[in-house]
Amino acid sequence: MLLVIDAGNTNVVFAVHDGTGWRGTWRIATDPQYTSDQYAVWLLALLGHTGLDRAAIGAAVIGTVVPAALYHLRRLCRDWFGVEPLIARSHLDWGFEIRVDQPAEVGADRLVNALAAHQRYQGPLVVIDFGTATTFDVVDHDGAYIGGAIAPGINLSIEALHQAAARLPRIGIGRPQGVIGRATVPAMQSGIYWGYVGLVEGLVARIQSELEVTLKVIATGGLAPLLAEGTEVITRIDPDLTLEGLRLLASRNPAPPWDQDRSRPI
Repeated sequence: MLLVIDAGNTNVVFAVHDGTGWRGTWRIATDPQYTSDQYAVWLLALLGHTGLDRAAIGAAVIGTVVPAALYHLRRLCRDWFGVEPLIARSHLDWGFEIRVDQPAEVGADRLVNALAAHQRYQGPLVVIDFGTATTFDVVDHDGAYIGGAIAPGINLSIEALHQAAARLPRIGIGRPQGVIGRATVPAMQSGIYWGYVGLVEGLVARIQSELEVTLKVIATGGLAPLLAEGTEVITRIDPDLTLEGLRLLASRNPAPPWDQDRSRPI
């Protein structure tokens, strides 16, 4: 079985795939200070609860946009599962071209989203990932990654608004009934929700105009279903897109050799 680890700015998602389907998915808040042992205590308990044996894990893949977390996640795979993890990086065999000026600067999450989206839906398309940042990633008709746009995430914008404006409270995200708020909190909720709907519609329209082609729009991330309620631009919601991309990447690339400076654990 394959252990898939997606380490984002907000959460680290762990999942196990048995070759035919996902056996379990779990998430924990991202904290670069967590050690491999702390991850292990938490993860092994969840594996046991699901009826999975850690000895059945024969490979692992890690995608992360948090470099400080990589060391301990790699140690987790080595010390507790006895496997050398594949790390999602731009120099691997992705099965498509990365047609940008600096391929090494593209976040692994954006590339794995592009990989999974083209595999499932075929380009040309744009993937919108509603995470800590809201990212727009464009895939050409042949599957090539050709760039995109990055905007602040919704929760990041809410927190910044609360901290920078003394009289504005911290609010939750939800779909308002109307656009015109009749009090402070409804007005903030309207500005955040409908503002991001406008961001989605505006950027997708401009991307399509620049490419002179109609794009499929695939949305992923925890807030994707909520934002999709407010617009007809989004073609499909795919909550497992990043995990699927990491699984596909692992299937395309051989497992890395075990670190020769270490002895393989028994």
